Amino acid sequence: MNITKDIVYVGVNDRQIDLFEGQYRVPNGMAYNSYVILDEKVAVMDTADVRFTDEWLGNVEAALNGRTPDYLIVQHMEPDHSASIGAFAAKYPAATVVGNAKTFTMIDNFFRGGMACPRLEVKNGGTLSLGAHELQFVFAPMVHWPEVMVTYDKHDKVLFSADGFGKFGALDAREDWADEAARYYIGIVGKYGMQVQNLLKAAAGLDIRTICPLHGPVLNDNLGYYLDLYNKWSSYTPEFDGVLVAYTSVYGHTKEAALLLADKLRAQGTRAEVRDLARCDMADAVSLAFRMSKLVLATTTYNADVYPFMRTFIEHLTERNFQNRTVALIENGSWAPMAAKVMTGLLEKSKNLTFVEGVKIMSSLSQENLAQLDALAGALK
Repeated sequence: MNITKDIVYVGVNDRQIDLFEGQYRVPNGMAYNSYVILDEKVAVMDTADVRFTDEWLGNVEAALNGRTPDYLIVQHMEPDHSASIGAFAAKYPAATVVGNAKTFTMIDNFFRGGMACPRLEVKNGGTLSLGAHELQFVFAPMVHWPEVMVTYDKHDKVLFSADGFGKFGALDAREDWADEAARYYIGIVGKYGMQVQNLLKAAAGLDIRTICPLHGPVLNDNLGYYLDLYNKWSSYTPEFDGVLVAYTSVYGHTKEAALLLADKLRAQGTRAEVRDLARCDMADAVSLAFRMSKLVLATTTYNADVYPFMRTFIEHLTERNFQNRTVALIENGSWAPMAAKVMTGLLEKSKNLTFVEGVKIMSSLSQENLAQLDALAGALK
């Protein structure tokens, strides 16, 4: 697949994987993207997961059409992109591996046997000429590993964006980009919003016409849409004005309250999404919490604490710097309600949260609780 006249896609689709990074469900698989730039000199951009080394090398060989690569540019050392470096170096021993100082430290740590290959260490803002194509390297530390860099091709105005602008799903999957890109970004990169903001500021000075990520489709239409979403996600700005009602329930009474609140919200014209944290895809629920402007946490007291799935959910939020949201709490406790107190404590590290008055249920919904749910729906309008 040609991206431009000189840039060829040589990545692979992974339809075997069930959990990405051992935790994220990927029913539509994953893509491990790699690219070849054909010029007076030839550069290969990143490699592929070790399970697809042979397929990837075959794709590279086909794109080379008898030529020999001069460079392998390593933007990110996570093994889904770097595990085939050793095989590449064995097949093309004269090719120079290009990276920064942290890249080469990680290469030595991952490939303990050592790789006898030429190395070129680049600096932030440094360039590499392939002929007509001049590549500029922009360091992106902690987006989302410390060695990450992105590469801008001045000739074709292409940004090779590493894990930025990636998404779950193989390239032959037909699905909405934003939903799976948000689930990918918030789950994997979401903690590093400040660093992504810094990268976006650096990218703003480049004339970008195509974005080539390491996961997901190449982006070359309506780039403003994708950049705007990344700006919102990385600045912790809500994408939607609406409410996520996230709940756990043992015997159904807390669930009843959560569903009733959602019905009341929708009846007044407020967008409402509901997730049962014991049964839903946790990554989807976390993504929604970051995309929506308001969050309701409804759960039971459990062992004088909070129900385990709710604790896990809140910990996923706080470790990703959840902030700038309106939050309400619904707790249920048959004799000693503690859930609201525990949830408030878990959320203490989150910045700029506005709490509205919640609801305390004693076993089952009372008439007073019904009135409180009415008031809560109004406060979340």
